[in-house]
Amino acid sequence: MAGLPAIDAPGGAYRERGIVPARTALLNVDMQNGEFNAQILARARTPGTPEAAKRAFYERIDSVVIPNQVRLQEAARAAGIEVIFTVLESLTQDGRDRSLDHKISGLNFPKGCWEAKVIETVGPRGDEIIIPKTASGIFNATNIEYVLRNLGVEFLIVYGVVTDQCVESAIRDAADRGFLVTQVEDCCAAETPENHLASIESMKGHYCRTRSTDEMIVEIKQISS
Repeated sequence: MAGLPAIDAPGGAYRERGIVPARTALLNVDMQNGEFNAQILARARTPGTPEAAKRAFYERIDSVVIPNQVRLQEAARAAGIEVIFTVLESLTQDGRDRSLDHKISGLNFPKGCWEAKVIETVGPRGDEIIIPKTASGIFNATNIEYVLRNLGVEFLIVYGVVTDQCVESAIRDAADRGFLVTQVEDCCAAETPENHLASIESMKGHYCRTRSTDEMIVEIKQISS
């Protein structure tokens, strides 16, 4: 297309170019009740509980990640951008279909359970797509690439939890499959601030471009106006 930088342009200019709303989708990763809810947050604020060790993680989700995701998704919907969700959810009650890693880790959200539902505040509206997965990497464990190709998506905006696990897997795999990826840093959280920052830095300029919520909303509004 005329005016686009060359794919091999210096500084990753091709990767850094702006989205095209009609060919863009948001991917909200694992923002589900089983990962965060009011009871988990209360336990995290109670000394001596297992969750207390990850208090910063849960408080970031509550005070930073969820409010930013709400704003980002509202801006995307107003611009006609598809919003897609992935959740950890087994196809069975006993989780026999899970990945080996999730079995070893004891991670199972049975089919249809409340814990597998997207957190209502940042959840789908209308007939927005939810794709369940039984492994960390959504591109390895589901038909999401087929869905995105059918939707005509070329640009993918990725965010959610956990930054250095499922979110990072989605970004790496999307980039390897030819999508132009943006990570929204302050819509993500990891179990420690150090893990979050290390993952953001390792992705930035290699597998994706990195933006804040405010920057992404401004871009969406400018391009779609």
